[in-house]
Amino acid sequence: MSFTLDPNIANLETVGELLEHLGDIPAHRVLWKPYPGTATERDVIAVEGALKKRLCELVDGTLIEKAAGFYESRVGGIVTHFIERYVEQHDLGASFGPDAPWRILPRRVRMPDFSFVSWEKMPNRELSPESITSLIPDLVGEVVNIDNSRREMEWKRRDYFQGGVRLAWEINPRTQSAGVYTSPDQFQEIDLNGSLDGGDVLPGFTLSLRRLFDRAGRQHGA
Repeated sequence: MSFTLDPNIANLETVGELLEHLGDIPAHRVLWKPYPGTATERDVIAVEGALKKRLCELVDGTLIEKAAGFYESRVGGIVTHFIERYVEQHDLGASFGPDAPWRILPRRVRMPDFSFVSWEKMPNRELSPESITSLIPDLVGEVVNIDNSRREMEWKRRDYFQGGVRLAWEINPRTQSAGVYTSPDQFQEIDLNGSLDGGDVLPGFTLSLRRLFDRAGRQHGA
């Protein structure tokens, strides 16, 4: 049986090289079937709809399972709640949760933990009928999990901004801090006394990190 490998990994020779290329991804998050380098968007949809309901991103023909955590899900859900409440009040657009797949770039499907798209990108306020949308969100957010390496997060940011995202938030529950990014490398570090700010993307929106983590509750052992 022959396979057509994604050109970005066709010359890799070891599993270690593959994991490093993908952003120092832990091996348990890289799906072996379909074989790395051969996966397509159809596979992203198939594994999400399968019995195990795995949420996977697509990077260079490889399915990478989203890093998931109970507490991280709680934090992401609260942020989504506040964003949705704000955009409803001000009629700005639509928010999405962690299972929304975005075709950020060719051969790149990303699933941020939360995201926002303005009505300006959706004529007549009609959402895409595609299972994977070509819309580019204005705002994306990631709640950093212990399984997310520094290189993986850097690569995600690079993809987001190259694709056209305008603002990215990275929330770290372990340090109760966040980074507000306006480009892959330009950011403001926010501590527990600071607030997430919507800037030009969500004018007037702020969310205190203290309020966020008070609402989320304490993480066991933290």
